[in-house]
Amino acid sequence: MTGKAPAQSLAEDSAAAAKVEHAAGHKNMLQLIQLRWIAVAGQITTIVSVTLGFGIALPVVPMLEVLACLIAFNIASQLRWHENRAVANSELFFALLVDVGSLTAQLYLSGGTTNPFVLLYLLQVILSAVLLEAWSTWTIVALTSLCLAGLALFSRPLALPLDHARGFSSLYVQGMLICFALNAALLVTFITRISRNLRAGAAQLADLRQRAAEEEHIVRMGLLASGAAHELGTPLATLAVILGDWRRMPEFRDSGILLEEIEEMQTQLLRCKSIVSGILLSAGETRGESATRTTLFTFLDELVDKWRFSRPIQTFLYDNRIAQDLPVVFDSALKQMICNVLDNALEASPHWLRLEATRANDTLTLLISDDGAGFAPAMLAHIGKPYQSSKGRPGGGLGLFLVVNVARTLGGGVTARNRAEGGAAVQITLPLAAIALPPEAAHAS
Repeated sequence: MTGKAPAQSLAEDSAAAAKVEHAAGHKNMLQLIQLRWIAVAGQITTIVSVTLGFGIALPVVPMLEVLACLIAFNIASQLRWHENRAVANSELFFALLVDVGSLTAQLYLSGGTTNPFVLLYLLQVILSAVLLEAWSTWTIVALTSLCLAGLALFSRPLALPLDHARGFSSLYVQGMLICFALNAALLVTFITRISRNLRAGAAQLADLRQRAAEEEHIVRMGLLASGAAHELGTPLATLAVILGDWRRMPEFRDSGILLEEIEEMQTQLLRCKSIVSGILLSAGETRGESATRTTLFTFLDELVDKWRFSRPIQTFLYDNRIAQDLPVVFDSALKQMICNVLDNALEASPHWLRLEATRANDTLTLLISDDGAGFAPAMLAHIGKPYQSSKGRPGGGLGLFLVVNVARTLGGGVTARNRAEGGAAVQITLPLAAIALPPEAAHAS
């Protein structure tokens, strides 16, 4: 099991953020490809309807040649972008340029500005405003304006009767209404989809930035904890010496009650020294370098025994429902994560706790339940955020904050809920691939 230093983790989050920024572009490119197929079907339908239904002469062969080029370009786009690849602004810009070019060619062959479907230029302009950067959008605006002016100057008028006074009976008016309805329907459909893609990308990006900020917060906390651990080493050593001297003094040696108190103080002192050593070890070594090879059953059994012995819990139920043991690697960060959840549950429920371990497919699940007051609704909505605590003291909530981030680093997660029968339940899920030893390493050990 390999580890990640904080700087590496932050770098990975930055790379992930870059991927998110391109993911929306990829989805939008697929939307353009789909819209282009609709344009192909619409052009075929229009050419057939106009030539056969209304008897209007059109240069069918050149128009079909333009259509064939558009189909070839769309097939090539489909082959290139069917996989999840990053799409840059320049590639979206080029795709829209091809659409503008094919529309201009078809309009040139079918009446130019006298063709009511000339309003389809607005579709390209609006799509560019949504999809592209500002300079690209203004370039599309300038190009469509030049194309429209060029059509007015150089194209042949469409052979339609000038009968606008007939209202809806006029072919030109009917064409304009059809074009407007088509424009509106396509804009509503595709702008809605594109906006949804952009919102999803923005939400993912915001989540990654929040995650990077939280990991930076953890780095600062780790530095403070490491400094505090170094500072605590000397007073703890002094206390150990004093307690050892007290045990040999007649005033304490002859009193059984005082000796028991001293032994309890020495036990708690050893626990403090162990915690300090664990902090220094975690701060000085990346994950995996301080890891211990063991088995899943051994790790959980030892953790439960040590935690139960060192905490004043009345009833602690441990239910291991994992059918098959397997070799794993655990380190101090993972142990501390589980102990943090148990300690939080103990503060809320000093009389009864339950730890249930299960395995489903390739996921380890640890469910910690208590019979305390449960989580406030506001806390459930912000589980894992720093300084969200029901204990009413400054700095509260950092335990679950660290738990969530350790689990997330391993590819797992933490969820919390209130139990129907009272109390709270915190569930930790970890992928076994993150903690299991590879087969060759397991045999070597």
